[in-house]
Formats: sequence, structure tokens, C-alpha cells
Amino acid sequence: MASALAATVAAVRGRIGHRAPEIAVVLGSGLGGLAERLADAVRIPYAEIPGFHVPTVQGHSGELVVGTLAGRSVVAQSGRFHLYEGHTAGVAALPARLFAELGVTTFVVTNAAGGIRPDFRAGTLMLITDHLNLTGQNPLTGPVLPGEQRFPDMSAAYDPALRALALEVAREQGTPLEQGVYAALSGPSYETPAEIRMLRTLGADAVGMSTVPEVIVANARGMRCLGISTVTNAAAGVSDAKLSHAEVMETAAQVGQRLGDLIEGVVARV
Repeated sequence: MASALAATVAAVRGRIGHRAPEIAVVLGSGLGGLAERLADAVRIPYAEIPGFHVPTVQGHSGELVVGTLAGRSVVAQSGRFHLYEGHTAGVAALPARLFAELGVTTFVVTNAAGGIRPDFRAGTLMLITDHLNLTGQNPLTGPVLPGEQRFPDMSAAYDPALRALALEVAREQGTPLEQGVYAALSGPSYETPAEIRMLRTLGADAVGMSTVPEVIVANARGMRCLGISTVTNAAAGVSDAKLSHAEVMETAAQVGQRLGDLIEGVVARV
């Protein structure tokens, strides 16, 4: 793993030269529009990065974009690697390890999620306060890599100061921003109504199929994490509507401007 990571880092550094991104933003399903805001951008297709995989999911373009946003040096990850595509948790978290090696100190992650709380309508933005790892995998399994901890503290996995900043920016922008717990399952099938009832009992407010492996590694690497879910649909059993990825994409596109403004506002003040 260490030698493979070294090849990944060398390839990306060779493309971005002297640039040293300080903030990384992971763009979830249908939320790739934020990458278009980066000025003086260098775009690196995943196919040209050792260890990276071309996404197989609609809404994930598959490129790293390094540039400037709100006066800060940022790397945007447009497309992620999911467990349901057959990847391990270690592969899903490879970009987070890359970002740490590049010098990133603040890790912002977004995702599309199903709303478990009955008052979460399509288009709700939820600030992640904590998560439940129900994927059955952990990206830290195996030898401890240089710069990581065997037993990282996860009691504040989503940085309280960054969360407070996001709430402040949201208030100033007039953007409603809920807070809640994100549950990660492996997918790719959507959850059953019984599973959603279980998740509600466990304390989850939204559910998705990503994010947690990256956040675990980011914490092990000492990066500060901020997470925001776009609730694209009510979870199974919360409403009578059938679930579809097309609905996820449509809602994410509608919310993209608000989410982009929020993230840009946070980036400007980190």
C-alpha cells in the first residue's frame, strides 16, 4: 500500500508542480459543479493517476481539479470510489491519503443521502455531526501506514469549529442547514423499510453509501473534517415514492448552487 501510494503522489505532484493545496473537497453524486468554480485549474483525469479508477456511477466525472477558490488553494475530487463498485475501503480512502501527502489540512466531504428524519425533504442540506460505519469495512485494516495511527480518536470526527463556521456561513447566506448523523452502508441496493426503521432506532438521520472510509483516514492523518449531505430523497418507508438514482441526480443538481455557495463561503474563512 505504501509503495502504491507513493506512485499516486508522485504522479499528481508531477502534474500540479509547485501548487500545494491546503483544502480538499470531495464532490458527491451530481455535485461536481463546484469544480467549475476553481480558477487557474489543472485537471487530472483519474485514468492518468496510478491507483485511481474510472468511476462507473453517473454523476461522478472522474477527475482531480487543483486550483483556487475564494483565494485558497483547493483540490476538488470529482467522483469517488464506492464499496459497491467492488473496491475495498482502502481504495475508497486512497484520495484522502493522497491529499494528506500533498499537505491538505482541511477535508470537506459532500454526499447525496436518503432522509431518515420525516422532516427531511428532498433538497435539505444536512451538516454531518457524526456517523455510523455500517459498511463492515474499515480503511485502516492492515499494516499501519506512515503518518497514520493504529487507533485514531473518532470522538470528534467532524471538526466542531468547522461545523460552527458552516452554520455561521449558512445563516449569513440565508441557507437552511440542518444537522444530523450520517449512516454509511455498502449498497448498492437501497435500504428496505425495515432497515430504515433500524437505522432510525440507532440514531441515524440520513443514510448513504460513501464518505465514512474517507473520513476515517482523514482523521487518522490529522486532517480537520467537515461533512455535508444533500438529502436527495426520503428513505424507503418514509414516503411511498419509489427510489431511483435519477431522482438523486435531479435533486443534487437543483441544490448544487446553494451547496457550492456554502462551501465557497466556508473555504474563504477556514
